Amino acid sequence: MSGMSSVSTTLLRNVPLLAVLNEGELALLSRVVTRKTYPRGSLILATGDPTDSLYILISGRIKVFMSDLEGKEVILAILEPNEFFGEMGLIDNSPRSANVVALEACELVCISKADFKRCLAENLEMGMTVMRGLVKRLREADNQIGSLALMDVFGRVARLLLDTAEIVDGEKIVTRKLSKQDIARMIGASREMVSRVMKHLQASGYIEVRTDCIVIRNNILFSE
Repeated sequence: MSGMSSVSTTLLRNVPLLAVLNEGELALLSRVVTRKTYPRGSLILATGDPTDSLYILISGRIKVFMSDLEGKEVILAILEPNEFFGEMGLIDNSPRSANVVALEACELVCISKADFKRCLAENLEMGMTVMRGLVKRLREADNQIGSLALMDVFGRVARLLLDTAEIVDGEKIVTRKLSKQDIARMIGASREMVSRVMKHLQASGYIEVRTDCIVIRNNILFSE
């Protein structure tokens, strides 16, 4: 990890979680938060670490995952700029429940536990934004548990692609960089099985794999 640097109110205002704060609140926050950079592959947080800060990703991508003693991984989330993590432990004061690793060189803004709780206490809308983030992750966890229990690998891959897609120029597109190994660890399957499913989806016209994205074609298989 590189040294810490100062944070401007302009940068903080561009973060959706903090955009609800007024100029005075942003100015106060800018003086107490820290800005950190991590090289690709570095461990940002480890399971069991004390919960001392909320983290907001400014640039790069990170992986949130759990692993066992044999090194087997389950990916809980892959986060991109403006997404935040670490808030659950700050609310219930529990140790970190997962590992966080930089998939790319990344930059983070860190807010201490005391400042985070003060912001929540003084700004209802920020509290609601955090709650919406928690609910979103709970729903994603419910969907993941349901998929693992009720769907085969084909269905799990399809559901993951749907859940990570967004509408761009009228097309449903997965813009996030997801390797077959990432997908396998997110849905609890082998990389080889995911590769076979992806090839079948592509050959059958359900998806189109482009250089920088995956396009989901309008087909009953992917109906909501």
